[in-house]
Amino acid sequence: MSLLSRALTRIRPRIFGRGGCPDSAARRGQHAAADETVVVGSSGELVRRLASQVEVRPGFITQEEEEAFLRELHPGLRKKRYEFDHWDNAIHGFRETERLTWSPPCQEVLNRVRSVAFPQGGPLLGPVHVLDLDKAGYIKPHVDSIKFCGSTIAGLSLLSDSVMRLVKEDAAQEWLDLLLQRRSLYILRDEARYRFTHEVLRDEESLFKGEKVPRQRRIAVICRNLPS
Repeated sequence: MSLLSRALTRIRPRIFGRGGCPDSAARRGQHAAADETVVVGSSGELVRRLASQVEVRPGFITQEEEEAFLRELHPGLRKKRYEFDHWDNAIHGFRETERLTWSPPCQEVLNRVRSVAFPQGGPLLGPVHVLDLDKAGYIKPHVDSIKFCGSTIAGLSLLSDSVMRLVKEDAAQEWLDLLLQRRSLYILRDEARYRFTHEVLRDEESLFKGEKVPRQRRIAVICRNLPS
């Protein structure tokens, strides 16, 4: 079983139209979160309710810090092949790895991620998950497994901008779109983790507030805490 397969579960098909997931008609009535440049949603009430559970922090790392991660990750990733043939899994066009030890510059960044994303002193999942998504790759709507993951996930976005979409499992008309800019940090907590599917849109669907967000190869460096 792959690293990703252990962490992800309950894949959900995307539902368009019917006032549900944000098709073009629904998006025209979208409301903005406190920072509408990076988070928008289906209603103002929803974005206010999830404001403490969904964060996007643009420019969280510098170009030099991004380059330090890429130097460290490239030798191992280049030995792997992108996987495209697992049509029934949660992801298409990816390669992945886990790391326990990092160079001091990368470890300093990860310490900063953990300090802003997780409760102080809470148990963290030791290995950091690295997900390398090909330009043609995407992540399907899914909910993270409660068996392997705790209440919070925090991810750095390297190499490319992308759009993450959250859709409530039992109410498809409730959704958020997150603009994950290159070198940003995203954080999902609690209800946003377990009652909403999340996905990373493929390049041809990668829109934010109706504007195209070109998708290139994207590497995510992901930290999680342990289940309670």
